[in-house]
Amino acid sequence: MTERRSRGDGGLHWDEKRQRWIASVTVGYTPAGKRIVKKASGKTKTEAKAKLKEIIRDHEDGLASGPANYTVADAVTSWLTYGLHGRNQNTVTNYRTLCDKHIIPDLGARKLRELSAEDVDRWLVGKAKLLSARTVRLLHSCLNRAVKFAQARDKVKRNVVGLCEIPEGKEGRPSKSLTLDQATALLNATEGTRLYAYVVLSLLIGARTEELRALTWKEVDLVGDPDKDIPPWIAVWRSVREGGDTKTKRSRRSLALPKRCVEALKTHRQQQRKDKKAAGDKWQDHGLVFASLVGTPLDAHNVRRAFREIVKDAGMPKYYWTPREMRHSFVSLLSDSGVPLEDIARLVGHSGTAVTEAVYRKQIRPVLLSGAEAMDRIFTRD
Repeated sequence: MTERRSRGDGGLHWDEKRQRWIASVTVGYTPAGKRIVKKASGKTKTEAKAKLKEIIRDHEDGLASGPANYTVADAVTSWLTYGLHGRNQNTVTNYRTLCDKHIIPDLGARKLRELSAEDVDRWLVGKAKLLSARTVRLLHSCLNRAVKFAQARDKVKRNVVGLCEIPEGKEGRPSKSLTLDQATALLNATEGTRLYAYVVLSLLIGARTEELRALTWKEVDLVGDPDKDIPPWIAVWRSVREGGDTKTKRSRRSLALPKRCVEALKTHRQQQRKDKKAAGDKWQDHGLVFASLVGTPLDAHNVRRAFREIVKDAGMPKYYWTPREMRHSFVSLLSDSGVPLEDIARLVGHSGTAVTEAVYRKQIRPVLLSGAEAMDRIFTRD
């Protein structure tokens, strides 16, 4: 007669259909009182018994062994579905694209409990040969957080991704700065187009593209207060980021407007009034300075596409420049004109001068004037 196993030792039985020994043990109960049963199988009774002992040992040690067929793809999909609440939609889309393009095709079929640090190391090194350093870091972050998410839900014992070093990827596309001649050519090519005021503000006050797309007429004063010696100004207090906040608290700033900006905005407002009249009932009034033909917010892709055509008209390579590089050009032109680095950092909304100098400033010269006055002098009309 076969000796009955003790309570808690689990059970072993032969599955005729699968032709395998099946080991099973109860490791707890759900809130509804249903048993939680872990199972394993083996071709021999000894193999199944060894797996049973492993399940029991892990359970007693407080380690979750997770389902044997749970894959990396399952973990990544679960994290994308349930682990990104409250994130900006653009961020979620970016993460999903990275996972669908690089993680799931390469590692998705691997069982999560069998994923090793060596697997991740080889994968990261391969990606570093093809992708930029920033993309490699993002891929590591996505996989790390997905496995960590699965670990917190008892799908795997430990997170091996967190043990892996991130290799240095390919050098990314360096940001560039327009020279004074190129900036002047760009302004001349833009004049008379719908994007003229947008380009003028980007180049002459250094606002971020996401700040300009969120700008409303309530935040623009084209007159100022001459009696109090207050010039025309613009309040950069919002952006199109999640929640409407600027990139940092220091980015909230009020900037004096150069004369060319005032002229461009006045012309732009007149054109927008014509657009509103032409749109009639289709007009959606969001109070935006830069809007579509029916008043709706501008899309970043539409701005980029229109900007490329202007760059081409200015006699420069169409795909060589992007809208954000007008902000880099603002920093470099001010620096070249002698504006102190500390003043430039405040104008562009940086918390200190390190980023301004290391990333944005492309030309180095000593010190003198300040924002709007310097830009009026740089871009003086004949």
